[in-house]
Amino acid sequence: MPTGNGQVGVFDFAELAMENLTHNPLLLFIVSFVALSVVAVAGSWLRRHYPTADDEQSELLGVILAATLTLLGLIIGFSFSMAANRYDQRKNFEEAEANAIGTEML
Repeated sequence: MPTGNGQVGVFDFAELAMENLTHNPLLLFIVSFVALSVVAVAGSWLRRHYPTADDEQSELLGVILAATLTLLGLIIGFSFSMAANRYDQRKNFEEAEANAIGTEML
């Protein structure tokens, strides 16, 4: 999307790139899989080359891990809750539309 001076802005490019990713789920899966694989390999390499020093660091890491997993659980829970609500709403709309069509046919 060109801006006022005929050039493509940075934000316009970012929006276009994100829109393309959401319209191509296979591309989104491949990009996500590659990104997560690279991060996993990098984490494994860092763990081998820089082992933890003492128990205090391990304890702090445990607290951070627990907090992160708690937030992940909340995000997953809210996502499923919203998806269930949207499903029920769509089902009710379809039923209302079917009733309206049936009424119109009479």
